[in-house]
Amino acid sequence: MNQTEVSARYWSKQKDGRIKCELCPRYCSLADGQRGLCYVRVRYNDQMYLDTYGRSSGFCIDPIEKKPLNHFYPGTPVLSFGTAGCNLTCKFCQNHEISKSRKIDKLTSIAMPKELVQAAIDHNCKSIAYTYNDPVIFLEYAVDVAKIAREHQIKNVAVTAGYICEEPRVEFFKYMDSANIDLKGFTDKFYKELTTSSLDNILETIEYVANETNVWIELTCLLIPGENDSNKEIQRMSEWIFDKIGSDIPLHFTAFHPDYKMLDLPRTPTQTLLRARQIALASGLKFVYVGNVHHEVGQSTYCTGCNAQIIGRDWHQLSQWHLDDHGACLNCGTQLSGVFDGQPGIWGRKRQQVKIPKTN
Repeated sequence: MNQTEVSARYWSKQKDGRIKCELCPRYCSLADGQRGLCYVRVRYNDQMYLDTYGRSSGFCIDPIEKKPLNHFYPGTPVLSFGTAGCNLTCKFCQNHEISKSRKIDKLTSIAMPKELVQAAIDHNCKSIAYTYNDPVIFLEYAVDVAKIAREHQIKNVAVTAGYICEEPRVEFFKYMDSANIDLKGFTDKFYKELTTSSLDNILETIEYVANETNVWIELTCLLIPGENDSNKEIQRMSEWIFDKIGSDIPLHFTAFHPDYKMLDLPRTPTQTLLRARQIALASGLKFVYVGNVHHEVGQSTYCTGCNAQIIGRDWHQLSQWHLDDHGACLNCGTQLSGVFDGQPGIWGRKRQQVKIPKTN
């Protein structure tokens, strides 16, 4: 074991001598020296370890809108990082260099929780995002960072597929302030064949976060031509969101580009995104956005009271702002759902790489 391996939680010893990981519904059963499917949770002797604690492929300051989060401190910078590995096997993964990595030594950036939070403070970041690969697989690291961040009024943002068991789900989201959860499709067939996971578990996570926590939640669906972009599937997804978690939860439809194991499909046409947006709006959802394309109308926010454009956006860049300091429309006073504090940030579209100095 090296300095960036820590004891992992959520496992049990089985009668046959194996250790069963109980972090996610894969329940990987491990003999000595074996790794779970996520690759970062490993058994040594009679203990399970997380061997990416404090290790990252790099740190970057992003606009919060890139997560994407449109109703959570708009315009502010977020310090983003991930580790390696993933507990899903998405054939269309657009971060596969990180999430599908089986070479832990690629993780050349080291930052213990205190160092990472101090970097967020030094760069005036409003929040820290656990992203690039799914943070549920490095729960111990993410939670330790999040606890210290809260002590310094730094917010915590999870970008996740939500494939996690009930007990760790409660712990993980206890320390998050906002989450963007990928709702990758709305059929069991899609989840089984393209991610080797389960739709039901994802829906349980979404319902839990939206209805049983104080976490601000937004949802993202990457529309893949011919796979999850039919009118029927989009309609069913939109109706489920409306019925189960309400009309105020923002939904982002984003454009697929050929990547990883799905190089033979075309990019998602903008018209497909706009069609999905109209279906979702007609289903009663109030805030539906398109992403990975330039489209100001589809990325801006409109007041539900007077229909005025109250936040103008185009590809993470804010252009208009017609809200008071508490997020109410300046035209009619209707409160916008979300988390707001004063005027918007001015970070814009830029990304900034960050090196985190080690402390003794």
